[in-house]
Amino acid sequence: MFGYDKDNATALEAISWAQTICFAPMLFKSAVLLKRLGVFAALKAAHHTSGLTIAEIAQHTGLSAYAVGVLLDMGLSGRMVIEDDHGRFTLTKTGHLLLDDRMCAINLDFTEDVCYQALDQLEVSLKSGRAEGLKVFGFTDGIIYPHLSSLPEPARSSWFTYDHFYSDAAFAPALNLLSALNPRHIFDVGGNTGRFAQAALHAFPEVQVTIVDLKEQIELAQRELRDQSFASRLSFAAVNVLEDKPFPRGADLWWMSQFLDCFAPEEIVAILKRVHAALPDTGTLCILELFPDAQRFAAAALALNATSLYFTALANGNSRFYRSTDFIALVEKAGFKLNARHDNLGLGHTLLLCRKS
Repeated sequence: MFGYDKDNATALEAISWAQTICFAPMLFKSAVLLKRLGVFAALKAAHHTSGLTIAEIAQHTGLSAYAVGVLLDMGLSGRMVIEDDHGRFTLTKTGHLLLDDRMCAINLDFTEDVCYQALDQLEVSLKSGRAEGLKVFGFTDGIIYPHLSSLPEPARSSWFTYDHFYSDAAFAPALNLLSALNPRHIFDVGGNTGRFAQAALHAFPEVQVTIVDLKEQIELAQRELRDQSFASRLSFAAVNVLEDKPFPRGADLWWMSQFLDCFAPEEIVAILKRVHAALPDTGTLCILELFPDAQRFAAAALALNATSLYFTALANGNSRFYRSTDFIALVEKAGFKLNARHDNLGLGHTLLLCRKS
């Protein structure tokens, strides 16, 4: 199970965790500011000493002693710093991770820059089925994808960094598995900025790749890939997969990476039925996804379940990271059978290889 299936906490543990949840927004914002205002960096720079006092940190950062004090007290409660008997502070392992670990940095920036304000509209989004939080960035149509390239900074950079970090890590092991299929023409559906397409074109010197995506994303990918040596093997097809129109044909391998989680269950089935109609009988549908119930660590499942609320409040209002059992049922409902499943690729992806049933 990817969560906690037994309530065996003591009363003290339960109340402690409940209080942490109650004040979690303050804890998170303190972590962001301890990092961004230079407190963590000052403590790291002093790691060879016995730590720094509030006054010394204030001098290093330009903050007032009051500002440093309230942040550090929350840092103590959040186990990000420790204080000795002489009022000197040092970073904990958690504090070091929040400062220097790439995954932590990307997750922190994504939550702060992309999600935090939008989550104020989570209740409205849950009731309306629309991503009402997108309004914080000035968009009112309730779908983030056409607006990705025009998100204001730092939200734009944090979104793409988050997206690329997790998918990029899975591409190399996935391509190793795809090599056995000897693909000739790949349709990269939801190709975004073209990073998988680029990896596939390098991995398979004879393959043709077509990026299939919204017009706005196609334009972004074209800008990113226009100077590459493989341009003669790369093409583009502007398609809105939610429109009830036949999909293009010609590919023996259809690839979808972190794509179908952007849609509601009935939309996934409708999309895959049109893929089924366009795919040759000998072709393969390859789906790279993140499933909370396929994670090795509870923290990874927590991160995915939290990101599902991003989909609710900000991305589209009706999708999520699905449990693998629920997702595979949708794939089968669309007329496919699962030929192979490969878990734990990269940072926790699952690759599903499907054929027509």
